[in-house]
Amino acid sequence: QVQLVESGGGLVQPGGSLRLSCAASEFTLDYYAIGWFRQAPGKEREGVSCVSISYGTTYYADSVKGRFTISTDNAKNTVYLQMNNLKPEDTGVYYCATGPPDGSSWHGGTVAYWGQGTQVTVSS
Repeated sequence: QVQLVESGGGLVQPGGSLRLSCAASEFTLDYYAIGWFRQAPGKEREGVSCVSISYGTTYYADSVKGRFTISTDNAKNTVYLQMNNLKPEDTGVYYCATGPPDGSSWHGGTVAYWGQGTQVTVSS
């Protein structure tokens, strides 16, 4: 059974930084796409970023390009999301997720597995 465990959320002031981590068990980063979604209060869940090692691709939503960076540590089977210059509109629950290696989950396709989510709040 694949398990995704997120950590690293919290409260940060606008302009600050956070790094989210997602530790994956019973899962290989080498093949499937893995990344992050977020859901703000009263809004639909949206794809933020993903990485596919097998396809050699990364994806970022336009709203986070230039501010967020996704990376992996294959030895630890962990994916990270470094979030810089955070804005109040980045507030929400961030979910780690996996899907097919083409990254289609982040473009309306089905997500295979979800983590439990971690809260990120950007506020002064």
